Amino acid sequence: MRAIELKNVTFSYDGKTKILDNVSFTAEYGKVSLISGLSGEGKSTLMYIISGIIPNITYGELKGEVKINEEDIKGKKLGEICRKVGVVLQNADEQIIQKRIEDEIAFGCENLAFPPEKIKKQIEIVCKLMKLSPEWECRKLSGGQKQRLITASTLAMGQKIIILDEPLANLDKDGAANLMQTLRSLAGAGYCVLVIEHRLDMVLPYVDGVYHVGSGKIKEIENKEEYLVSQTTKIEDICPVFAGNKSLFDLDHVAFSVKEREILKDISCKIPKGGRTVFLGENGCGKTTLMRLIARLYKPTGGKITQYIEGKFGQKTKANKKWFKKVGVIYQNPDYQLFMPTVEKEVGFGAESPEYAEKIAELFGIKHLWNRHPQSLSEGQKRRVSIAAVVACKPEVLLLDEPTVGQDFEGLCKMTDILNRLHEETGNTMITITHDVRCAEALCDKAFYIENGVVAKSGGKELVREYFKG
Repeated sequence: MRAIELKNVTFSYDGKTKILDNVSFTAEYGKVSLISGLSGEGKSTLMYIISGIIPNITYGELKGEVKINEEDIKGKKLGEICRKVGVVLQNADEQIIQKRIEDEIAFGCENLAFPPEKIKKQIEIVCKLMKLSPEWECRKLSGGQKQRLITASTLAMGQKIIILDEPLANLDKDGAANLMQTLRSLAGAGYCVLVIEHRLDMVLPYVDGVYHVGSGKIKEIENKEEYLVSQTTKIEDICPVFAGNKSLFDLDHVAFSVKEREILKDISCKIPKGGRTVFLGENGCGKTTLMRLIARLYKPTGGKITQYIEGKFGQKTKANKKWFKKVGVIYQNPDYQLFMPTVEKEVGFGAESPEYAEKIAELFGIKHLWNRHPQSLSEGQKRRVSIAAVVACKPEVLLLDEPTVGQDFEGLCKMTDILNRLHEETGNTMITITHDVRCAEALCDKAFYIENGVVAKSGGKELVREYFKG
């Protein structure tokens, strides 16, 4: 039996621009299928159509047939479709609504009227599978842990058709491998698994079929290996070898705890002025926390961070408007930063001139989105807009937390190239957190590996290669 079948499907959000144009597609039980393609070309839209989000929640003009288990879903309520199709969205924060992990996982199961004993068992199974503790508070989770949680919540509900949109976003290499192995096992047990993902090197060994979405069409890729090579070529680092030896930040025995939970134990390192520093480590090791400490969004509970940006920013001075003119912060979730009614106003908000805002928009390939509301964009487009808006302010320090999540290979190459060129032009200091080896190597002069709350290793590009190879 075919799990999913689309026949001659056409969709437009505005009735004019066709996101999908007369496409046909099938997915079967017992198989893992990969949906790939450029950002903003319709991959997530395809998922919304199959899951019934379109047209039940998100409106637009939909034509053609959409069948689940060989039954047309036209006119069916979302709740009825959700009993058959489980969905993991890109943005974890949009899905998490409960205080604790066990409550979050239980919520979906309760909506499906699972008995209490079954819910308890499902929580136990998926927490073990996704390496989560039921009692953890959701708001204190790292980006990768949140990603594992929303996946666990979906798996717990037991739908035989599962669609995951960028499930490896923010996951470390071990977490990504574990998830793909789990999905492969589910397919072996008779599930239909559909994965939308850009990290092809982590996905392709586990999938049965590859489909490329672009220009309104869906095309099956016959040669997976050739497709992988075309999408995973090493990115060239255009920046010369960094030779500076001045510190911009000195971290001296920095520690950070929240109540009984110790996140960072003893972090000591020097971040070079005008260099490109990359922090590596597994999900939950404290990388994002460390970045927020450097940005003065948090205060250390032990040790100190000495900055050499400007004397007027005393070591105990709280972060303020003048500080953030010097220190630009890119969050994992772009929704935390996007607040203006158009992309033009978003990028132009802190720019020195409208002309410079347009220059930056052209660099990031978002000028054609100028009049769009930021929240109407794909996740990949949102991320480019959020980075462009901060870069347009010309900060002396650029803190980037997973800057390439949601970017296709072309977008990733372009992103790293732009950041490096701006780095060369401005002499800024870049500090990056990433789980993407291509991004890490392309944006690295100095690397620090964090493990068990301390800096376990330091080095250069060779450390990046060692970490991801291991």
